[in-house]
Amino acid sequence: MASKEAYIHMMFSSIVGNYDFVNNLLSFNRDKYWRKFAVSKIEPEAGEQVLDVATGTGALALELARKIGKEGKVVGVDFSREMLGRARGKLAKKGCCNIELICAKAEVLPFPDGTFDYVSVGFALRNMTEMGQTLQEMTRVLKLGGKMICLEFSQPRHKIFRRIYYFYIFHILPFLGHAISRNKEAYTYLPKSIAEFYSPFELKQIMEKVGLENIVAYPLTLGIVTTYVAVKKATSNPKRSKKEGWNEIKSMVS
Repeated sequence: MASKEAYIHMMFSSIVGNYDFVNNLLSFNRDKYWRKFAVSKIEPEAGEQVLDVATGTGALALELARKIGKEGKVVGVDFSREMLGRARGKLAKKGCCNIELICAKAEVLPFPDGTFDYVSVGFALRNMTEMGQTLQEMTRVLKLGGKMICLEFSQPRHKIFRRIYYFYIFHILPFLGHAISRNKEAYTYLPKSIAEFYSPFELKQIMEKVGLENIVAYPLTLGIVTTYVAVKKATSNPKRSKKEGWNEIKSMVS
């Protein structure tokens, strides 16, 4: 696990300079629509707070900040100082003052229980060293009845389109990503992480185990991306201890 964390950190820190440009290019600019769709699923009131986990260069955090308005607040956390440095530069250019950026690990969030009205994560669950623990932490800092938004890559269900998509991500995407970023490894890792990630059905099961309910999955762009919207349960099961619950989650994600 420690080696994976170091690998992910090194990889993202090395591509930060071209990260946003490459994402826009390789997604045919659809990544902007995916984030806008995810953010459309929250309905903030004045003064509410949002946590964006693994915020990276702040693309999703900026979209959330526009939605929540000046009276609200978005907190973005990421374990890469290089990514956060890029995000701070973008915030300064846009004059955005309702976003706070903190360097922290998603698996150990530095906030009290029930702090945030909304919690989000965009295209990062695949990269987590302990995905189950990350989801559990995100649920912990969410208020009872609060909403979680997860935006993640998924596998298209249509067989013919899936073949076309896999040819693109395994052959064309790595070539273009390497040509622009000069980092072959990062864009070789990307398609593997997508193909090996959980199906929407499996991810919804894991989300239920950490205390989320009313989980709805919205497939986007023929299923290559899925937005998950879930609500933190107002009550928990007193018969099952936190340790027992975490052991069950670990067995599902191992």
